[in-house]
Amino acid sequence: MGTADTLSTPKSHTPMMQQYLRIKAEQPDRLLFYRMGDFYELFYDDARRAARLLDLTLTARGQSAGEPIPMAGVPAHAADQYLARLVRLGESVAICEQIGDPAASKGPVERQVVRVVTPGTVTDDALLNERRDNLIASVYRSKDPAGYGLSVLDVSSGRLTVSQLRDDESLLGELERLHPTELLYPDDARLPGETQPGQVSYPPWHFDLDVATRLLTRQFGTRDLAGFGCDALPAAVTAAGALLHYVQETQRSALPHITGLRVERHEETVILDAATRRNLELERNLSGSEEHTLASILDRTATSMGGRCLRRWINRPLRDHEALRARQGAIGACLQTSAHQPLHDTLRSIGDVERILARIALRSARPRDLTTLRNALASLPALHALLEPLDTPRLHQLRQDLGEHPRTFDLLHAALIDEPPVLLRDGGVIAPGYDHELDELRTLSENADQFLVDLEAHERERTGIASLKVAYNRVHGYYIELPRSQAARAPADYTRRQTLKGVERYITPELKEFEDKVLSARERALAREKALYDDLLEKLQTTLPALQLCAQALAEIDVLATLAERADTLDYAPPELSDTPGILIRGGRHPVVEQVLEEPFVANDLNLDEQHRMLIITGPNMGGKSTYMRQTALIVLLAHIGSYVPARSACIGPIDRIFTRIGAADDLASGRSTFMVEMTEAANILNNATPDSLVLMDEIGRGTSTFDGLSLAWACAEHLATTTRAFTLFATHYFELTTLAEEHRGVANAHTEAMEHSEEIVFLHQVREGPASQSYGLQVARLAGVPAAVLARARKRLHELEQRAADGIHSPQLGLFDAPAPETTPLRQRIDDIEPDAVTPRTALELLYELKQLREAES
Repeated sequence: MGTADTLSTPKSHTPMMQQYLRIKAEQPDRLLFYRMGDFYELFYDDARRAARLLDLTLTARGQSAGEPIPMAGVPAHAADQYLARLVRLGESVAICEQIGDPAASKGPVERQVVRVVTPGTVTDDALLNERRDNLIASVYRSKDPAGYGLSVLDVSSGRLTVSQLRDDESLLGELERLHPTELLYPDDARLPGETQPGQVSYPPWHFDLDVATRLLTRQFGTRDLAGFGCDALPAAVTAAGALLHYVQETQRSALPHITGLRVERHEETVILDAATRRNLELERNLSGSEEHTLASILDRTATSMGGRCLRRWINRPLRDHEALRARQGAIGACLQTSAHQPLHDTLRSIGDVERILARIALRSARPRDLTTLRNALASLPALHALLEPLDTPRLHQLRQDLGEHPRTFDLLHAALIDEPPVLLRDGGVIAPGYDHELDELRTLSENADQFLVDLEAHERERTGIASLKVAYNRVHGYYIELPRSQAARAPADYTRRQTLKGVERYITPELKEFEDKVLSARERALAREKALYDDLLEKLQTTLPALQLCAQALAEIDVLATLAERADTLDYAPPELSDTPGILIRGGRHPVVEQVLEEPFVANDLNLDEQHRMLIITGPNMGGKSTYMRQTALIVLLAHIGSYVPARSACIGPIDRIFTRIGAADDLASGRSTFMVEMTEAANILNNATPDSLVLMDEIGRGTSTFDGLSLAWACAEHLATTTRAFTLFATHYFELTTLAEEHRGVANAHTEAMEHSEEIVFLHQVREGPASQSYGLQVARLAGVPAAVLARARKRLHELEQRAADGIHSPQLGLFDAPAPETTPLRQRIDDIEPDAVTPRTALELLYELKQLREAES
């Protein structure tokens, strides 16, 4: 029987199961953690699913409605680790707690869902990747030409953004950049492209502009949204309203750390589509791991906040040269004074303030969160001292944003002990002297130990029993324990409380009176401590905006110090950001490949300007064409996050987009072949590139026949060179394309060098002017281990093709307008297959008869 089956006959169930089923009906698509004592229990289908996902033992708990109840449970004290596993699997969990008093309850203790844990709304450290933003997004498609509205929230920082996107390609590119763990959309609509992970269909009535505007203005305490610059973005506002409603619904609490929204506009950034992000391996390599990526090379940040900030910069390069020069200036100041190392050392002692502030806002912060915040505030004076000599506009502004927050520090210092326990329920969190009433209650509890020592001595003397003990446990309270052999000597005022093997336990009127007083004091002390802690969280709410600004400043200072260290360690240079179109790179290197290679990396130059807008790059496979193209894109990208770049020098003009079409594979899920993927990516480039775009195209046309492929490659290159006029690196094995340089202004040839010696090939990885002389395909095949017999046959066939092309076309491949080769007949094929050196006299005679028969068959 499943959970749904049980809902039809609720009256046939026990009262507790009726309560469970009523709450479960409100959370049909989520696992329900139902609190029972020290465990969270799951029943019916939830139990079966959780047992499978978490490898739990599936049991049965009696019967309800005449059927056994499937059940699985997890200990409440270890719930976080189970929640973490479920969240990583994309599951959502409703946490149902006991809120009633068991002593006063008639029937089941009252319970209710106190929060819903979903992949996009978690804030607990145990459930999050510390160096990656955990984002939840909402998409709404407008019914007018405005396209899509997109809203994105990081619940753990309170950062809310909106944007309006014009088409499917723009939306898919943003989703590839953001990688939201949850994505809301109206359940009467569908999203473009493949199914996104974490998709959540949401009732369409939540996607209403008027409702969204009221929700957002109420959240921000404003009359309207004009001050946020989103008056002309109705689809984005609609998406943001639905997103805010969903988060309020799951968190079951106010969200005071979400204080506004920021509009992200495409014209502010260098746009990278989904294919480009994958090809450049910014955060994930092509196999899906995080090794050997740009982020893995750059991220030496001291704090997790800094790691997340760096990844946001990498994924959203800016076009504003003034903002980028300000970052460069800060990096240069750190390098000039060697301040990056002491800054790193100081920041390393600072915890994840950004996420702690979110938990304070949600009233879920634990005691050690608050001491971590206190320690971070204690480090601010040292940071100010290190930053003061660094006289740059950006660092000056960041010092102001840091602040010093002495009142908040003093409050936390007075309220909390140095090393509090993990959980508030254990007590001992609030510092002595903070609250007089709490101190009195604690004094009463602490004096209990001396009272017990005195009572034990008195009772031993009174009874003459030297082995008598006075003790306490949480189940039975205080007791006097005697060996069973001495039980007959117990005084008349001893009342038996418990019998165990070998001992008897007693209570006396005096001990009972003391127990009531002490236990009452302990309970009251814990209650008082909880009230004081809740009040402390309440007091911190007013400081949240200033502390959030401080956390953002800490993260950015960490990134700037890290980029300074990377520039120093990896020999990066400051790029010049020019208003003149073009890309000039001297001694450029690939930031990732140079760190992986055991031998020295071969640096190369690049010059793209009005006279050279396209390079046709030829040369052998493995010669370095793809590395050269990718390093160009990465150098341009690094310049647009404000970083120094891996080159001797670089001068980079205005860039609006970076496109790459490098490599392809079948998209089986969408039913697209390799060639279809290639052509889709090429179409996106040809339709959207501008004269300010950087385009990398590698081996267009290889997925189809020679004539089709060559024609397509030629037409694509010609369109980019003459119509789009984007800055383009066009790598190809079609040597015919090298003639474009003779036919069109702005096109030049380049090649990667290689040397051949005794049928061995040596790749020099240097890029030179002019076309390549040959492709070295057979030599590369030999390196790959292709059998010698196959290579010999290929070499013979190559010689024949070269002979046939000796009619004035100087390319070793078939020309674009060559006549087709003569038809191959069985006779011709048989003659071609003969290896004279391998023919014996006997097989020669048999071969003559065979050839004669083939000749007669042709005629």
